[in-house]
Amino acid sequence: MSMEKFNLLEECKDAANIFISGHIRPDGDCVGSCLAMYQYLRKALPEAKVRVALEEPAEVFRCIRGFDEIDNTYTVDGDVDVFIALDCEKSRLGAAEEIFANARKRINVDHHVSNERGCGDVNYVVPGFSSTAELVYGLFDKQYMDEEIAKAVYIGMAHDTGIFRYSNTSPETLRIAAELIEYGFDFPELIDETFYEKTYAQNQLLGRALLESIVFMNGKCIVSAIDKKTLDFYNATSKDLEGIVNQLRITKGVECAIFMYMTGNLEYKVSLRSCKYVDVSKVAAFFGGGGHVRAAGCTLNGTFYDVVNNISKQIELQMKEHAEESKETDCL
Repeated sequence: MSMEKFNLLEECKDAANIFISGHIRPDGDCVGSCLAMYQYLRKALPEAKVRVALEEPAEVFRCIRGFDEIDNTYTVDGDVDVFIALDCEKSRLGAAEEIFANARKRINVDHHVSNERGCGDVNYVVPGFSSTAELVYGLFDKQYMDEEIAKAVYIGMAHDTGIFRYSNTSPETLRIAAELIEYGFDFPELIDETFYEKTYAQNQLLGRALLESIVFMNGKCIVSAIDKKTLDFYNATSKDLEGIVNQLRITKGVECAIFMYMTGNLEYKVSLRSCKYVDVSKVAAFFGGGGHVRAAGCTLNGTFYDVVNNISKQIELQMKEHAEESKETDCL
């Protein structure tokens, strides 16, 4: 099937067992999309057994209905008639990848540039959309919508657009956001709870990351890292590091922000953000990762300096291309 919108209920109408999942280390868009889809299908197809499985999401998303029903064990009960993979391609499904491979029908809904062709039998992949949540909302028959489903979609959209500030926010994105808040949920409180509110330990980690950050490339890049010892000291996990890279990105004069934390011996999970012209999805893809033009990530091996040197080479290439293009434009 092409990457055009499809009839979701038609594709699922004969399914007795529907399985929904998203990528490892689920973010707001992934959690919001999966729980919106879970609620919607349970309501629209009451005869089907609908399940949602994810790695344990951050506690801030407990405000979404269905959070406590997320299966962290990826238990399969019988054959899966339809597997819906959201916000990723199959290699990022983690423990759910094998279930996806064995499902009778596989549906993939995503907006990442790195997954342009899709990985399902039915694909709805539109790179450039604000979020998978926005795509998911477009598949819903509005007669089944309610306040809780709208809330889940809104959280997904808000988190992947930086609360509607990133360049992936289109006029249509804002129109949909307006439709969603008409369902009556307290959207300012949702933003505070899931986006801004931090624990004391999270604020301390953010403070350390900012204090120990390094600016380079004539102030155009900023990098910071958290090692395993620091995470253990604060009894923290990767979920406590959410938002640090975005805070680095808004440093005045910075085009590209790099934040990384140690996941193993000489292994780092790297998050990348850019402001105007560096396509960090290309940088991440070079190292086997992926993401969006302005937000992407990958995993790299080596010392802190090895990782920074390797990433900065790719960023520098794009900066040079941008400088050359700017000169050509000035000469016209």
